[in-house]
Amino acid sequence: MGADDLMKRTNELRRHTISVLVENRFGVLARVAGLFSARGFNIDSLCVGETQDPTVSRITITTSGDEYLVEQIKKQLNRLVDVIKVMELTEGEFVDREMMLIKVSASREVRSDVLRITDIFRAKVVDVSPQTYTLEVTGDSGKLAAIVKLLRPYGIKEIVRTGKVAITRGAKIVRSERERR
Repeated sequence: MGADDLMKRTNELRRHTISVLVENRFGVLARVAGLFSARGFNIDSLCVGETQDPTVSRITITTSGDEYLVEQIKKQLNRLVDVIKVMELTEGEFVDREMMLIKVSASREVRSDVLRITDIFRAKVVDVSPQTYTLEVTGDSGKLAAIVKLLRPYGIKEIVRTGKVAITRGAKIVRSERERR
């Protein structure tokens, strides 16, 4: 690969969301994460949970890279024994959400301002102390970034975020052949 090819690939980097259906067994997540680590692929976000079939889990992985890198990731994932299906959601229409808990300073003087921002973003106050509010916010990464930006001047004490979960829009369903029977 020449310098021009490398430059072209670097300019095509973008975020990708990959949905992986796997056998719900001990060690599967470690093997998937190990694949990324061994190949030098970065995981920006990772979320895993059982599907409607308790023997199958869905791993949602967000990574950044060009099309070549994502194709390599998908090929490597498909080689793992416990992987049932790999689908890049970035290629179609999908809905994604993340959840964030954010602890913000909330002295008497600013509580009404913090609550106003909470209402605007349809967040929930899940804990109150004399000095802080803990908020729960759900949305896409843009929404979460926006509320953080607005709350930062009040004094953010702590932030905890889940990984992204994603699902296709409309009637399209990501499921294994076993689930179709």
